[in-house]
Amino acid sequence: MTLEIRSLTGSDLKDALEALADLRISVFRDWPYLYDGSLEYEARYLRRYGETDGAVIVGAYDGGKLVGAATGEPLGDELKDFRAPLEERGYDVSRIFYLAESVLDPHYRGRGIGHRFFDEREAHARRLGYAKAVFCAVIRPDDHPLKPADYRPLDPFWRKRGYQKLDGIQVTFPWKDLGEDGETEKPMQVWFRTL
Repeated sequence: MTLEIRSLTGSDLKDALEALADLRISVFRDWPYLYDGSLEYEARYLRRYGETDGAVIVGAYDGGKLVGAATGEPLGDELKDFRAPLEERGYDVSRIFYLAESVLDPHYRGRGIGHRFFDEREAHARRLGYAKAVFCAVIRPDDHPLKPADYRPLDPFWRKRGYQKLDGIQVTFPWKDLGEDGETEKPMQVWFRTL
């Protein structure tokens, strides 16, 4: 297997949005996101990356197929849902880079690709002059009926990369869970790092 990691911006980024939508729908169906997505929703949600200066998709390609991707953009250009909790606490969101979704086909996990996703997005943020980065992770109850018995949270991986939870700072964002009739708000913990 020849796996290639590419940082995509501009027209290359726009060209990858459809494949990213498919990948998000597939990967985010699993725990802990349980996302019941549609291509129509994805097109609306992902459009902002193609319209934002400084946005990046770090893609993992097996041949010509996108098998993993991680996105990012300046936090000041992110959706209000992701900015507001930090703004309310006095953070200057114009000086922070937001690391958004990270999705990887399960067949490619355990090969260091997650580290590359962080390395490439952090390097991109530094090139743009950002010295701080944040991301959000969904919070699910430990006793959730769909939680797999063998689930291992990614907290140790994120801490090893230098990220820490920002105590008391959470984002809420709506999406439709599997088995739900409509969207409901989901709490997400904000993680922070000085680059």
